[in-house]
Amino acid sequence: MALRRFRSARPRPGRADASPEPDIHGSQAAHRAVRLTRWGMVWEQAARAFWPLVTLTSLIFALLSLGGVEAAPPVVLPWLAGLAVLALIAASVWGGLRYARVSEDAAEARVDATLPGRPLTALSDHAAIGGEGALWQAHLAQMRAQADGARAVRPDAELTRRDPYALRLAGMVALAMALIFGGAGQLGQGMEAIAATFRPAPERGEDVATGPSWEGWAQPPAYTGRPTVYLNALAEGQDLELPKGSEVTFRLYGEGIGVTQDIGTSVDEDPLAPAFTAEMTGTIEVAGRSFPITVLPDNAPTVAAGNAPERRADGRLVQDFTAQDDHGVVSGEAAIDLDLASVTREFGLAVDPEPREALVLDLPMPRGQRKDIAGQLVEDLSRHPFANLPVTVSLRVQDGIEQQGEAAPMQTILPGRRFFNPVASALVEIRRDLLWSRDNARRSAEILRALTWQPEGFIDPVLYQELRGGVTLLESGPLAEEPRDDLAEALWQAALKLEDGGLADALARMREAQEKLSEAIRNGASEDEIQRLMDELREATDAYTQMLAEQGEQQDPADRFAQNPPQGQSITGDQIQQMMDEIQRLMNEGRMAEAQQLLEQFNRMMENLEVRQGQPGEGDGQGSPMNRSMNELADTLREQQELSDEAFGEMQRQFREGGQGGEQQRGEMGDRQQELRQQLGQQRGLMPGQGSEQGDAARRQLDEAGRAMEDAEQALREGDMAGAMERQADAIESMREGMRAMGEMMGEGEQQAQDGQQQGQQGQQGQPGQQGQAQGQGQQSQGRAMLDPLGRELSGNGNRITTGDPLAEGVDPAARARDLLDEIRRRSGERSRPEDERDYLGRLLDRF
Repeated sequence: MALRRFRSARPRPGRADASPEPDIHGSQAAHRAVRLTRWGMVWEQAARAFWPLVTLTSLIFALLSLGGVEAAPPVVLPWLAGLAVLALIAASVWGGLRYARVSEDAAEARVDATLPGRPLTALSDHAAIGGEGALWQAHLAQMRAQADGARAVRPDAELTRRDPYALRLAGMVALAMALIFGGAGQLGQGMEAIAATFRPAPERGEDVATGPSWEGWAQPPAYTGRPTVYLNALAEGQDLELPKGSEVTFRLYGEGIGVTQDIGTSVDEDPLAPAFTAEMTGTIEVAGRSFPITVLPDNAPTVAAGNAPERRADGRLVQDFTAQDDHGVVSGEAAIDLDLASVTREFGLAVDPEPREALVLDLPMPRGQRKDIAGQLVEDLSRHPFANLPVTVSLRVQDGIEQQGEAAPMQTILPGRRFFNPVASALVEIRRDLLWSRDNARRSAEILRALTWQPEGFIDPVLYQELRGGVTLLESGPLAEEPRDDLAEALWQAALKLEDGGLADALARMREAQEKLSEAIRNGASEDEIQRLMDELREATDAYTQMLAEQGEQQDPADRFAQNPPQGQSITGDQIQQMMDEIQRLMNEGRMAEAQQLLEQFNRMMENLEVRQGQPGEGDGQGSPMNRSMNELADTLREQQELSDEAFGEMQRQFREGGQGGEQQRGEMGDRQQELRQQLGQQRGLMPGQGSEQGDAARRQLDEAGRAMEDAEQALREGDMAGAMERQADAIESMREGMRAMGEMMGEGEQQAQDGQQQGQQGQQGQPGQQGQAQGQGQQSQGRAMLDPLGRELSGNGNRITTGDPLAEGVDPAARARDLLDEIRRRSGERSRPEDERDYLGRLLDRF
């Protein structure tokens, strides 16, 4: 049987007799494989023909997107753009010539070549002789079965061979970088820059609208805190005030534009960017505009010392000072020098002193604004050689341009620690003489020999051996500076041991525990670490207060602090414990900022302290803890009411002015609210009566008042005057409730004291003259003439509510007085009442 092989004609698109293209010899798999293979061959042809065009386009796009055009000089841009366009055209033509259309037959032949026996070609054959019988049909069936296994052939453009330098990969990487790091803005700017090189320059004319031909800025010195002024935004003819030293800079964009000025010297001679410093009042002219400039002089800062330095109980120097500057003080220092002319030249001071440089201390500077400073220098100078000697104190401050202001030197006695133990006082005097001049070595050795003569009974053996070693050192020959300083330190430690008997060590341990706890709170230490440090502080404070109390039993505190009496710094051990309990409670509640503030107040209180034994509430005088707490709370309540009135006035101002401005006023009110909250927290910590029903109730009310004050502070800083007034009213009400509970506690204590007094009088009625005296006192306590309208004794201190006689008063006068005070406070807080009436009620509250 002969075969006749030919290709069956396929209908072509566009012909009238075209019919749907049949499957290849009835095989759907072969048809799909041929179609996919043809698409792959089309991609092969396109990739081979146009990969240079695609690579070149990617590189140009990346160059534009990544800002490469900006790096090229404007003169070169047209040539680069022309070369790029020519390259794109050449690549397009080259690709078009190389691209060839892929036919169906070529795709079928590629698929058929992958099949065994080329079944697709076999299915196109016809028998030339012998007919297409059963054998032929069996042959076709076998070929169809093999054609059903046809698969699309993977395309291969052979770009690796055609692009041996991998230029196409460089183009792909550049395109990816442009898409990731490039931007549409840079792409547009690059195209705009290229287009601008082909655009003809517009003819200049008077009517052509252009942008600003210049820009100017005035930048005040950084230390002034003033913002930079944009001169273009100023109104025509507007005066401009600049601090001295401001830098004025211009940027000129047009030709024939210049800047003339007479306010200062130039700092940049660039004709397109002139700059100069404002030093004097004058005028700046640029492009037809004139700017009158007023240069504000930078005055030198001023500083003044307060009263003469105070001496604390521990010998620390306390010096008040004030400083002012128009833009703010940067730094300050205090120079302390010996006033030799005022020294009494006798005993160890009779010889000439060794030269010693002045002591220079940095003045503490607050954070934030420093235009008006009221500060306090606190320094422990008890060990300095100038301690307890006449000195001159000179205060100096400096502003941002290093201008200095100096106060007149102040002559005073440099505060130092006083020693009352005779031996300790003698050791300190020997130390002073040695630090004054080493020529006093022989005299000091003689005094030490006298002190150590027959030491049995009044000098500790260990101290005796140390002092005898000092005698040997002083008599061994010329005394060098370093051994002199070591001996002076040993004498100081010996004097402290004799004077305090270990109290100085206890104070040092307490201060160290305070500093550790403060540092832990500031650094956000763990709860276990903070609790451990709190326990250490409790132990150190208990040891110190116990030793201080024991020492107070042996000598009169008035004699110990004769030159600087405590003046209200007396406090009981129970009050110290209450304040520490308050610190513990704040830390347990997570209110670390408030705990830190209260701890700092506790530290300051313990620096100058006389511990007094006894129970809180002792005594009826004004100095008792209960009366002091009532007075302080009354002052805080009055200040809170005044602040609430100011918040009401600020709210009215906001309503009139539409809520504009007032940020500084609101910030100041927020600061004052914060101070009142801290003041209330300290008063709560020192309030007596812990553990009693009324005392605990008063503490709860003051705690509620503190939280309301905190919310009011936040509202004030945010400008929410209505919310601030609401929380301030809550704070005022809680403080009133707390004072009411304290009044009840005070009344119970006075009643117990009266009962005890009556019992004592009954036991003494048998003695002549005392019975009549007791009766007279009873009549006096029952008399109406001894009470004011609020039920308080006129002979008292004006802040203690008495009970009186219930029959004479009709009702409990204490309750009546409290009700009357509450009614006055309620009416004074009503904004609807006339201002004159509220002023009168305020005067009543201030008086009573």
